Amino acid sequence: METSSPSPQPEMERNQAEDHLRHVEKDVLIPKIMREKARERCSDQVQDFTKCCKDSGFLMVVKCRKENSALKECLITHYKNPDFYEECKMEYLKEREEFRKTGIRSKSRLQKLPTNI
Repeated sequence: METSSPSPQPEMERNQAEDHLRHVEKDVLIPKIMREKARERCSDQVQDFTKCCKDSGFLMVVKCRKENSALKECLITHYKNPDFYEECKMEYLKEREEFRKTGIRSKSRLQKLPTNI
């Protein structure tokens, strides 16, 4: 009696199902990661705008236009970059996979690690 080896088809289907993104993941969770990472990458512009706002008080709307424009331009450059989206998507998928294995969210998992190792 001949036994056939399992075909790779079910594994491919499982991988495709795991990579499938729900609406909330595409439109909320991945963009959230994008915003966080873009803020890190645009930290100079964020600092400049924050400093200007603190120094200007109520006149910040008028006085900080240049800093606001620079910050917006930096953030939009990242938001429109398809490679940046893919990077954030892969980070999200990795976090989701880890959560499915452990049941612990990544930020909670990082916080629970002992600090006196």
